[in-house]
Amino acid sequence: MAEPQDPFTQPDPEQARRQRTHEALFRITERHASGEDRVRWTERRMPMPPYEAIRRVSDLAAGSAVPDEGAPAVDQGDLTAALTLVPWARAEFDQMEAGLLTMAKGRGMTWQELAFGLGLGTAQAARQRHERLVKRTGDEEG
Repeated sequence: MAEPQDPFTQPDPEQARRQRTHEALFRITERHASGEDRVRWTERRMPMPPYEAIRRVSDLAAGSAVPDEGAPAVDQGDLTAALTLVPWARAEFDQMEAGLLTMAKGRGMTWQELAFGLGLGTAQAARQRHERLVKRTGDEEG
């Protein structure tokens, strides 16, 4: 359990964000996990992956998924929790995309071929996208 915050010391915003992010993931998993996600939570207290948690809340809120029997309805807290997870999920996708681009280049694909795969118009656009992803994810080997 965390030490109580000294009321005269400014909280660490990064630590508060991380804590809120984990609480968001636990909230969604506890309230809305289904199937294998529910089993992993019940048996091992393993929360859903961020993307799956966001998708579950989105699907339930949109009515494209049916809640498990006895599960609470999606509320404002659930929507806020899902929004809280978006940067985490986006970072995971950015890392995956940067890795795929690096592997594709390593296997001899051209920037033009990568641009086509990404739906971009030019090799330069693909190269610039890769550079941005590498900078954002801190993957200096990309």
